[in-house]
Amino acid sequence: MKISCVILTMGNRTAELDRAVTSALTQADADVEVVVVGNGADVPELTARPLPGSAAAVKTVRLPRNVGIPEGRNHGVQECTGDIVLFLDDDGWYADSAVAAHVRDRFAHEPDLAAISFRVMDPEGGSVQRRHVPRLRAGDPERSSPVTTFLGGACAIRKSAFLQVGGLPERFFYAHEETDLAWRLLGEGYRIEYDAQTVMYHPLVLPSRHADFYRLNARNRVWLARRNLPWLLAACYLLNWIVLTLVRERSATAIKAWFRGFAEGLREPAGDRRPMAWRTAWRMLRLGRPPIV
Repeated sequence: MKISCVILTMGNRTAELDRAVTSALTQADADVEVVVVGNGADVPELTARPLPGSAAAVKTVRLPRNVGIPEGRNHGVQECTGDIVLFLDDDGWYADSAVAAHVRDRFAHEPDLAAISFRVMDPEGGSVQRRHVPRLRAGDPERSSPVTTFLGGACAIRKSAFLQVGGLPERFFYAHEETDLAWRLLGEGYRIEYDAQTVMYHPLVLPSRHADFYRLNARNRVWLARRNLPWLLAACYLLNWIVLTLVRERSATAIKAWFRGFAEGLREPAGDRRPMAWRTAWRMLRLGRPPIV
């Protein structure tokens, strides 16, 4: 199976991007095609080179404006020739050279496997943030398990399954786009796995550093529910997140931005509505994460 790797960049992390591309090009026993998407920016000149004798290569694409993460990755997938697509953040890199071969072998032998979520580690201290383990019981990041979502910038996806469900929801721009994709994959009968053996390094940063984090987080939660959940579950899901936000957040500014985004999600079109079957919701419950959390 051929492997491609899509990396989005805003053109402002030249050294980090070069490191990310190098970690993909130098995978052992796997010639990785790297597609670098300049999201409204030129792709910096790269010094990364494949291993001698490798057929790995780099392709660059420049989008005329910043279209957001999901649409940018969709454009990247359109340029890929691989059967498996790795998504890698431009400030992340693979911990070792065996990741691609391990992923290829899993997809080759597990036809119902649609996506693998990687273990994301802080390169300084080796710690793993709870939010990077895509399950409720996140205390042991070294334990692999079936999951109901995955990490958008640290994953591998079967391209045919990705295209079958329509790819990432481009209107989301940022936040929860991989959960939307994951729920639709589960609805088609595929599996998603958190694989602790596949490790990506990423600096320890908080998602709230983004200026629109709270607004987009809330808006996209509403869109996620409107697009994918039966109305009863959608109401439970959104009520649950209202309560959790009020309990967790201490900043009045953050709460105000969150509810502004929530209202935006109710008011604006969410896109194609394809509510999951109740059997899919039951399957998610059995996996430990019902679609109300």
